[in-house]
Order: sequence, then C-alpha cells, then structure tokens
Amino acid sequence: MVQERLQKILSNAGVASRRKAEELILAGRVQVNGQVVTTLGARADLDVDEVLVDGEPVRRDRYRYFMLNKPRGIVTTARDEQGRETVLDLVPIGDVQLHPVGRLDRESEGLVIVTNDGHLTDLLTHPRYGVEKEYLVGVDAPVPAKDIERMVRGITVDGERLRAASVRPAEPPGDAEPDAGAGAWLLVTLRQGKNREIRRMLAALGRKVVVLRRLRVGPLRLGDLGSGAFRELTADEVAALYRAGRAAQAAGERAADGPERSGRLPSRR
Repeated sequence: MVQERLQKILSNAGVASRRKAEELILAGRVQVNGQVVTTLGARADLDVDEVLVDGEPVRRDRYRYFMLNKPRGIVTTARDEQGRETVLDLVPIGDVQLHPVGRLDRESEGLVIVTNDGHLTDLLTHPRYGVEKEYLVGVDAPVPAKDIERMVRGITVDGERLRAASVRPAEPPGDAEPDAGAGAWLLVTLRQGKNREIRRMLAALGRKVVVLRRLRVGPLRLGDLGSGAFRELTADEVAALYRAGRAAQAAGERAADGPERSGRLPSRR
C-alpha cells in the first residue's frame, strides 16, 4: 500500500497539472472514498481508495499527447461552467482524461497541446521555467520600432511587468482575411505565461490586436494543421518537448539559485 499526495495522483493520472490539481482540491471538487477532501496534504492510494473528481473516477491511464489548431471562439479549459465549447470537445478521445496544456484565450487561435501527462504540463507551463511560445499577431496599425523595443525591454501594465522575449515584423499569413482589419503583422515570442500578455502590451502602446495565432510551443510547430483539426504527437515530438521543458527547468532553477548557490562567484567586472 503506497499512499501519495492527492495532487500528485491527479497529475500522474492526467487529470490536471499539479497546480491545477491543488485548485480542484481547494474548491471541494475531489472526493476520497465518498468524502470531500480540501486539504492539500491529503493522501490516497488508487489501488485501494476511490478517488473522484467532479464525480468521475480517477484511474491510471497511459499517456496520450495531441496537438490541436484551436479556432477562435473555443474555450481552452477542460470544462466550462457556462456550457461553452471547449478544446476537449474538439479532441473526442473518450478513453483517457485529457486536459489542455496552459491557456489560449477565447479570441485567439492556433496551437494547443492536449494530454493526460501532468508532469509534461508542469514543465511547459511553470512560470519559472519559461518555455518559449511563438505567436503571429495582426494589429490594427503599424507598430513603430521604438515601441517594438519597448515590448522587449518590458512594459508595466496595471502594476505588472510584461515583456516579450523577441518581437519582429512579419508577413501576413496566406489565409489572412482582408476584412480582419490588420494593418501590420508581428512575430512575438514569449517566455512568461501571464494573462493576455500580448494584447495588454499592445493596448498600452495604443494598438489593438485583431488576430492572435499561436504558432509554436517549444520545438513543436503548428505547421499546416487545419483550423479545428487535431492529431496525435509522434514519439520524437514528445521527446523534444520533454527536452525543451527540462532544459528550461534547469535554466530556471539556476537563475533562482543565484551565483552563490550554484557555485559560481559573481563577476567583478
């Protein structure tokens, strides 16, 4: 009999990442043997205990990995209390409990990874690790070079520091709608996972985002996958995502440790 923390059980079973699993527990949505559990330190053993999330049993599943080209108007969540269509409605794999990796707001489109691997989800979404995500952005008017530089240096919006890893002008996509209102296009790379970061930065610069399409997560590219379509990832693609996530994790932990704890002395130059 091996008991584990509930959030680890939920993550390993593919219900959610560990951080999201903690939210589920605190919200009273998890039961163990018929009792609602709201304590983060609670433990259970799937071999002997019945664990439910929203009334559905948690079971050990083999890991599955999919990529979806999310259309606009779809909510990036496992379930929506307002009854709106979610990304999981577009990936109808009924034999495993899937969840989306991270968020892509309802008005945005493009690459969303869907899986039941909580560990990979943590690697790709943890704010300290900063796995790169690339976006094609259509704005209502050209963005001056000085404002592009500001996006990379960082802009404070509502007391929060927002910053892009890189920004450069881009060509419009071949399927760009003439009436979408895009007067210029940018290719923006982010390492942070802050809410609506691109839209908020450009709004602070007096620009409106009219198209926002995620093209890449780490090494995984959207490619020519059609809007609303999905496919299962190859073993090589999954391995590449793990390599990118672990490399970002190592870099994030080194940065958090600082030069003294990492064994390096600060430069005197």
